[in-house]
Parts: sequence; structure tokens; C-alpha cells
Amino acid sequence: MGCLAYARFFARLPVSWTSVHAKVIGMPGSTARNFRIGLISDTHNVMRPQVLTALAGVKHILHAGDICDEQVLTQLARIAPVTAVRGNNDRGDWARSINVTELIEIGGISLYMVHDIAALDIDPQAAGVHAVIYGHSHTPLIEERAGVLFVNPGSAGPRRFSLPVSVGFLEVKRGAVSASLQTLQV
Repeated sequence: MGCLAYARFFARLPVSWTSVHAKVIGMPGSTARNFRIGLISDTHNVMRPQVLTALAGVKHILHAGDICDEQVLTQLARIAPVTAVRGNNDRGDWARSINVTELIEIGGISLYMVHDIAALDIDPQAAGVHAVIYGHSHTPLIEERAGVLFVNPGSAGPRRFSLPVSVGFLEVKRGAVSASLQTLQV
């Protein structure tokens, strides 16, 4: 979805959807048809070395909220450009500049980000979204609904209950999107 398509999309939105922000993100070598995007959520101010190693080599990183400190984003930005959404635990002056939702296009792939899937405020299929990235539950999950991937990378921060510590990936190959999860040994 290019800039003109975004303009058409936003023209159809109800006024109450003013929280949706859109970005077209150019990537070096964006004419390449194959690339990998790192997915992370619920770091809660913890940046494990295993996370940095797992995300090495991705072209972009999407953080689905509950960052809890801007230094987490600074560390991730050393690996690749970062797009983040604000989670329910992201507070303070630094967090005010982070949107609650993001609608972004990376290399021709349309992605929607929100921290809590219960706050999803668009119809991803009608909007032409390829994947919805979210967090909040700390439960890693990949599922497809009406042709749209829904991916929760789980929590890369403190372990919650018996849930794994994990990150996720979007693989883009010739315009097709698939997702995977990686449990980290911590």
C-alpha cells in the first residue's frame, strides 16, 4: 500500500479512528523481495543479550509495547530501525511520543500494531493489512484470521508464570508474509 492507497484508506475511516497513524518505511535495498522483520513485546525494561543475538540481521524491529524505558528502544535501534507502540505500562514523558497504534508499510507489506488485541480498532482484512502485531498477554501466538496473520511474539522481558521468553519474526518472500516464533534460553 503506497501513500495514495493510505490516503484512500484514511478517507474511509470513521472520525473516531483518529488514533491510527500511518507510515511508509523505506528500507535500504527495499527493491529486494526477501527480508526479515523482528518482533518483540513486553520487555518491561529488560533487554536480554539473547534478544539482541536473536534479532541480529533483521531489516526492521517492531516492538508491540510495554517497553517501560526508552533505553530498550535505543538498544534495539543499534540493530535495525524500530517502530513501537505504547503499552499499558509505558508512562512518562518519553512514552507520550509513542503512538498507541501504528499502521505501517515496510517493503510493500502493510502491518498494523497495537499492544492489546482487545483494542484493535480497524478491520485488518478490509484495510488490506497483511499482519497484525500485538502483545500484552505475554503468550506467543501465530494465527490466521480471514487471510490476515495475527502475531504475538510473547514476552522478551521478565518471565510470567510458566510462559516462555520469546521473540518473533516476519519473513517476507516475494510479497508473501509468514511468521515464526523463537523461544529464548534464559
